[in-house]
Amino acid sequence: MFNFDNARWFPPDTAGHYRKANAALEAYLTKLSSPEQHAAQFYARADNLADWLAVVEKRLGSLSQRLSASVGQTRLNTDLSGDSSARQSTSVPGEVEVKTPWTELDDVFYEARGSAWALVMVLRAMETDFDDVLRKKNAQVSFRQIIRELESSLGPLQAPMVLNGKQFGLFANHSLIMANYISRASAAIIDLRNLLQQG
Repeated sequence: MFNFDNARWFPPDTAGHYRKANAALEAYLTKLSSPEQHAAQFYARADNLADWLAVVEKRLGSLSQRLSASVGQTRLNTDLSGDSSARQSTSVPGEVEVKTPWTELDDVFYEARGSAWALVMVLRAMETDFDDVLRKKNAQVSFRQIIRELESSLGPLQAPMVLNGKQFGLFANHSLIMANYISRASAAIIDLRNLLQQG
């Protein structure tokens, strides 16, 4: 229910979905905290944490790609990668120009910033929930490094607007700076997942 189009206003509206989702979440948390409720369980296991981190890694990778597109890039078309028998209905060029329109630069930047902030909050909570798992795998420092990279992306913006300078130009490119921190957090997640999956 939380994964709902935030721009929708016609019934079923977004706010209504969020209210229902909050009620369902509160009911689940009540069941989790009640010793009499045996049906609701939270399993703090290494494989569960690794699976969740895989989802986070993909999300961060997507954000990093979108932020990097602020300067425009010519990328190889990898739509069919990984499947030798895959075909498309129409032919497409082998190289694709990817560039965020200037009217959307700040949208992408602040979406990434908000996602990083929310993820930091969730990771801090998970650090407590999965403390035993992280301790057994000697992964506490790796976990904290992910949080540190994401926190670094949340520094105050010293400019009056999101700047979009060239890669090595005179002016800063805030999207590329944010992409750097998010990419480093994503790389740290890959390392942590490998650590968690080792016996």
